[in-house]
Formats: sequence, structure tokens, C-alpha cells
Amino acid sequence: MIGLKSTLNVIDNSGALIVECVNVLKNKVNNGWGSVGDEIVVVVQKARPVSAAAQASVNAVKVRQGDVRRAVIVRTRKAVRRPDGSMIRFDDNAAVLLNNKREMLGTRIGGIVSADLRLKGWGKIVSLAPRVV
Repeated sequence: MIGLKSTLNVIDNSGALIVECVNVLKNKVNNGWGSVGDEIVVVVQKARPVSAAAQASVNAVKVRQGDVRRAVIVRTRKAVRRPDGSMIRFDDNAAVLLNNKREMLGTRIGGIVSADLRLKGWGKIVSLAPRVV
């Protein structure tokens, strides 16, 4: 259950560390609350520092503090019921940043993601994740 002003950890290598949700996109069913697999609009609150040498390299940091980006929710602290009746809950809220074409901004995922992403059309994120629960 991610809503306005919720903070999430970023688990890709796009350069952002912590983001804050400002809008849940296309989710009129749940009164503006987002769950795993939902697309949201976020503001980057904390990002990795950029040095002059790293800025010129190919692997330059793609986001800066204050940037407004889209993201997809990959983990939530709120328990989610699965179709088989089991409940799954994670230790934190986490997201992966996207560009405007709904493609991942980073090239790697650095943490566990929910298996529910595959059902919602985010197979690319699931395939890059080191562990799926």
C-alpha cells in the first residue's frame, strides 16, 4: 500500500537511493493506493554523488536529486494475499525506476522482488532480479 509521500528504496543501479511517491498511476480501483506491480510517479530524495570523472564515463549516473521519474513497485511492507491463500510481506518498500517508455532506467537489480510482477507484465524486472519470492 504505497500512497502519497511514501518513501521507497531504489534497488536498481540508476543512481537513485531513496524516492518519494507523488502519484499512483491508473489505479482508480484502490482509491489511489499502489501495490506490487503498480506504476507510480516519484521524486528522487537521495541519489549517489556524481564525480567529474564518473560524469564523462559510459556508466554515468542517470538521475539526480529532485528529478521526477516513473517507477514500478517491487516490494511492499503491507502483506499481499496470493491466489493460493498465502500472504507475502517484505521488510521494506522498494521500487525500480523507469523511463517514459516504461523501460528500466538501470541495467541491474540488487535485491529480492515479488513474483507477482510477472503476472502484471514486468517480466524483464523478474528476469534480472537475483531472487524472486
